[in-house]
This record gives sequence, structure tokens and C-alpha cells, in this order.
Amino acid sequence: MCNFFSCVSDGKGKVMYFDWELRKKCLSGELNYDPDSHTSIADYFGHKGAMEDVLNKWEYNPLTKVFKADQINTNDDSVLVRRFVEQLDWKKVVEPLILKPIVNPFSKDRKRVVKKDIALLKEWDSVGDSVWDSVWASVWGSVWDSVWASVWGSVWGSVWDSVRASVGGSVWGSVRASVGDSVWAYMGTFFDLPEWRENYPFQPAVDLWERGLVPSYDGKVWRLHAKSGVLWEGEVK
Repeated sequence: MCNFFSCVSDGKGKVMYFDWELRKKCLSGELNYDPDSHTSIADYFGHKGAMEDVLNKWEYNPLTKVFKADQINTNDDSVLVRRFVEQLDWKKVVEPLILKPIVNPFSKDRKRVVKKDIALLKEWDSVGDSVWDSVWASVWGSVWDSVWASVWGSVWGSVWDSVRASVGGSVWGSVRASVGDSVWAYMGTFFDLPEWRENYPFQPAVDLWERGLVPSYDGKVWRLHAKSGVLWEGEVK
């Protein structure tokens, strides 16, 4: 499967891609295409079969700003295509997508935990363990899988290794799921969905994340992890 965002060009800077209106038709089943498949894009815009091979194929991640050529089949118009995608109005490509910098919680060098952090942890404890199901169910019906995969890869790739290093290998197996809940909670903030506009249910985890802390739970004890390691552990009452 190709990644979000995929497009093709004619070698002269003309770029073809699926905008939000076309993506909605794909989601509803009105169009039988994968919006981020180069073959689907070429076919929809009239370059069917072997004619696909006269087009250049590109991928661009608007979160990380990574632009790459998937295949150059004609004149290299990469300068023109890069300029085009960098200037795109992404609300017209995937309306619910929120473009913002990805925060690595360990970019902040927290040295201690304060009362506000514990209060947020108590709120997070009260949310329960339905994060994965809730975020996935809400997002899946609103965007294509390649969009979700792009956000997942961008957020996960930016923070997972550093979170795991802070947690430590000896306890990782028992807390991995709870750390994953925080990642899922944070990923949900990249989508503007009606059911979340008044109250995002997983905001306490997001607030902790953006304050430089990642909570973990082993079934008995909560811990707050920072760049320097565990800053707090105990039961939440």
C-alpha cells in the first residue's frame, strides 16, 4: 500500500491526486479506488493500464515534511511537485486532519512532578482502558487507512524508542499497553472529529504528554516517566 500523501505528475509539473471530495466517495464506496495508490490515481485521471508508466510517482508526508520520489518515469519535475505539495491546503485533501508539530514528550527535561501532574494522572486513571477502541473507531470511519498509517508512523517513530528507553527493559512487558494508550490518546489529537470537539475524553494523557511526562501502569503501580527516567510512582487514589 502506498503512503499518505501520494500523487502523480506528468513531468511538466501537473500534479494529480485525490482531494477530500474524491476521498469521501472512496470511503462511501461510490468510487472503488484507494486514494493513495498511484495506480488508482493514474487510472482515475485517465492514465489506464500501461499509460500509468508515463507518469512520475511521488509521496509526501505533511506531518514530517518528507518528500520522496517513488518512481521517475518521465522528465524529473520534482522541484515543481515539491513546491506544489508544500503549498497545498491540506483541509482540501483530508478535512479532519490537523497539521501541527509532533511533540516528543522527552524533548522537555522534567526534573520533578508537581500537583498538577498527579491531578492529571488521576483523571487519566478514571478514563479506563478503551483508548484504542475509541480512537480507532472514531478515526477509521472518517479517513482512509493510509492517512491513519501516516500519522501512526510519524508519531510512533518520533517517540516510541525514547519512551521505551526511559521505561526500561525490565518492566516494559508489563507496562507496554498502558504506554501505548498514551500514544493512541495523543494521536487522536491530529483529527478534528465532531464527537471530540466539545470534550476529548483522553485529554489528561495528552496534557501529561505535552508537559513532558508519559504514564505507565503495571496493574498495581502508576509511574510517570520523563527524559531522565521515573520521576514518580505510586497508587492513584
